[in-house]
Parts: sequence; C-alpha cells; structure tokens
Amino acid sequence: MNLLRALATVSSMTLISRILGFLRDAIIARMFGAGLASDAFFVAFRIPNLLRRLFAEGAFSQAFVPVLAEYRSREGEQGTRLLVDHVASTLALALFAVTLLGVAFAPYIVYVSAPGFAADPGKFQLTVSMLRITFPYILFISLVSFAGGILNTWSRFAVPALTPTLLNLAFIGGALLAAPYFDPPALVLAWSVFAGGVLQLVFQVPALARIGMVPKLRWPKLDAGVRRILILMGPAVVGVSIAQISLLINTIFASYLQTGSVSWLYYADRLMEFPTGLLGVALGTVLLPSLSKSHFAGDSREYSRLLDWGLRLTLMLALPAAAALALLAVPLVATLFHYGAFAERDVWMTRNALMAYSIGLLGLIMVKVLAPGYYARQNIATPVRIAIFTLFATQLMNAALIVPLAHAGLALAISLGACMNAGLLYRGLRTRGVYHPEPGWGSFIARVLVAVAVMSCLLWFGSGPAAWWLAAPAWTKAGGLCAIVAAGTATYFGCLALLGFRLSDFSRKSL
Repeated sequence: MNLLRALATVSSMTLISRILGFLRDAIIARMFGAGLASDAFFVAFRIPNLLRRLFAEGAFSQAFVPVLAEYRSREGEQGTRLLVDHVASTLALALFAVTLLGVAFAPYIVYVSAPGFAADPGKFQLTVSMLRITFPYILFISLVSFAGGILNTWSRFAVPALTPTLLNLAFIGGALLAAPYFDPPALVLAWSVFAGGVLQLVFQVPALARIGMVPKLRWPKLDAGVRRILILMGPAVVGVSIAQISLLINTIFASYLQTGSVSWLYYADRLMEFPTGLLGVALGTVLLPSLSKSHFAGDSREYSRLLDWGLRLTLMLALPAAAALALLAVPLVATLFHYGAFAERDVWMTRNALMAYSIGLLGLIMVKVLAPGYYARQNIATPVRIAIFTLFATQLMNAALIVPLAHAGLALAISLGACMNAGLLYRGLRTRGVYHPEPGWGSFIARVLVAVAVMSCLLWFGSGPAAWWLAAPAWTKAGGLCAIVAAGTATYFGCLALLGFRLSDFSRKSL
C-alpha cells in the first residue's frame, strides 16, 4: 500500500467534510450569531464532542487498533472476529450506561463545565436541554469510531474519512429547513447532532459487511484482548487527548468572560481544525496501523522511517498553514462568518483567538504523528507523564495570560502547551532509540523556511486592508479569498519545486 496515496485519500475525504463544516458554521453564525443561544449550544455540544475525542477517536482508537492489528497478524480471522464481537458488545453496553447517566445528570455537568452560566437561569436551562439531546451522540460516534478502526486496519480509509460529512449535512439541513419549527430555533442544532450520529453509524455498516467484520452483539466477555484494550485505554485518555481536556478547562474560564467568548473560541478552533484534520488526523489515521504492523514484524528500521516520513510531511505542510492562518485571519473570519448576527466586533475577537491558536498548529499536528509512535508499541507510561505535565503547565499559562489577553490568552495557552507536548514526545522517542532522523534534515528545514517566507510576503501584501474584507459583498470576499489562497499555495509549492522538492521524494510503502 502506498502511504502517500492513502494519505491523499483520507485528506481528500476530510477536505469534503471540512468544507461542509465551514458551510455549516457559516450558516450557524448567520442565523444565531455569537450570543446566548450559540454559547449554550457550543457548550452542550462540546461535552459529548470532548468525550468522543477522549474515548472514541482518542483513547479507544489508539488502544484498539494496535491490539486489532496484532490479532489479525497472529490469531487469524476467527480470533480477530471474536475480539471484534467482544469489544463491540462491551463498548455498546458501557456507552449506553454512560449516555443514561449523562442525560440524568445534565444540570450538574453544565454547572461543572460552564459554571459562569449559572448566573443566567435562561442560558443555563437552555444549555441543559441541549445537552440532554446531544449526549447520546457519544454512544453513536464511539461505535462509529470502533467501525472506523476496523476499516482502517484493513486499509479501507475512504469510508471512515467520508463519514463525518453526514453530521455536517444534518446541521445544514436542520438549520435551513427545520429551525422555524423549534422554540427556541437554536434547539434544532442539538437535534441535528443526534440525527448526525445515527446517520454516521448506519453509513459504516455496509463497509464492515464487505470485509466480513460486522460485529455480533453478545453478552460482554472480558477476555484477554478486551482486558488489554481497557488497560491501554485508561492512561491513553490523558496521553492522547490533552488538548481536548485543555479546551474544556478553557470553556470554564471563558464562561466567566464577556458573552460571546465561548463562541469566538469555537469559531477560531473550527478554522484550526481544517489543517489539523487534513494533515494531523489523516497522518495519524494512516500511520497507526502501519506502525503497528512494523512493530509486530520486528522491523525497527521501517518503524523509524515511517515516523521520519510523517514528521517531514508535517513540517512541510503545517508550517505554511500556520503562517497563512495568522496572516489571513481577518479575510478568513470575515468571508466565512461575517453575516447576519455575526457583527464586526465578533470578527476581530475571533481573529485574535485564531492568531493565538495558529502559533500552536505545528505542535498540534506533530502530536498526531508522535503519539502513535508510542501507542503502536503499547507504551503508555511515557506519554501519560508528558501529558500530565503539559496539562498543569497549560493551566498555569491560562492563569497568566487570561487577564492581559482575555479569551485570546486561553487560545495562546493551548498553543504553547501543544508545542511543549510535541517537544517532549519527540525527545522521548529519540532518547529511547525508537526514532532516528534520516539524513538531510538541516537542508530540508532551510528550504521549507525559505518557501514559507516567500509565501508569507505574498499573503501580507496581497490580502489588502481589513476594512475591505469587512465591507465587501459575500461573493466578492469569497472570490478574493480563493484567489489569495490559490496564489499563496502556488507560490509556496513553486518555491519548493525550485529548491529541489519532488513529489516522488515523499512516496512511501507500508508493510
């Protein structure tokens, strides 16, 4: 299997999802702005979304895929099928119980996650109502992640990567067609989350059937494979999802700031998720099964080369993306969100958060590459220690930065914490002899920096004054943004080509 082609497949499917996600957020921003209703929804959605990233895409995937790859390699089809059945049954029962508890204790969860909302009874109650509707999403999406882990292990990357588009379609359809039938209208957003979870789960079933891995639910059995996954999952919750825990704590801080702060951070984070998903999530998805196969084959040289390949792609693509997010912050926010109830002040506040987030983009994506380097080897202790240290350091930075920078200080703390996390993970892989950089890194970094500098000059002078982006018509702004992004992309990759980069240099085969 060509990993570069697999990465392109996952990234292209993710691109479709991200484009629909931006359309979804633009519609939400236009209809609901950045006020009480949107703050309530984003808090209500963030809680099950956080659990999804912690337990589904985070800890569960990192624990499940290496064990599944090992079973497929050593136990054959029958042993693998039994593992899938037992894991599915255990996961479904546990998630059903968690969902019931989440719905029952929704007021207490909101009070803990956004205590500042308690000062406004209407806002607090709306958040509770929305949370009760959105909480079952963790049940659906965790089973979706389970199915995606199986498909990725079988190198069927396209279906899991395309699945998130269904949530965005549910949002878009609900907001445009069903909002007038709800009181308040923003309640339709919560029901869209519920519907999107169901659609994503149903979409995975035919793909599982084609590889003969549709699980048969039975009474849960904690056999050796299930126990190993559970043991790996516990510390992996902290090790993989430290950024998400920091985001939840940021919501607590932001709930005490002026109204709109939660929404400004949300919209900036959504823009950050575009490159993070296209590159970071895609690289992690492709690398984890390949690293697991190399580890169980005893090929340490291939293991190191896979990590090197992932890190080079990260630097080459994440660094220009971070520069573009910072330099095009106002054009991006104004083009995507500055309509209807989303006012000019909201543009500037979201821009401040986005610029702070962009500082940590490289670190966020590197974590997606470096963390699988530990989990494919089922090494849990090291990333957990690093994650705990990073979490405490991030909260100290929150306390120091929130007063002078308000909500942007919270975003900056997340960024600095991500860079720290990546740096410590990298050092751990080097000191343990797991990763040995391939020759030519110095020249590689120098050429990337030259290309980024040339691209940044073009974006700085080509984007024009902020006032134009705030006043121009929607389609004019969209055309201008597409033109400047296309020019920046062509300039960057043109410079790389002149400096000797070739696509074939990044082609890589997996075992």
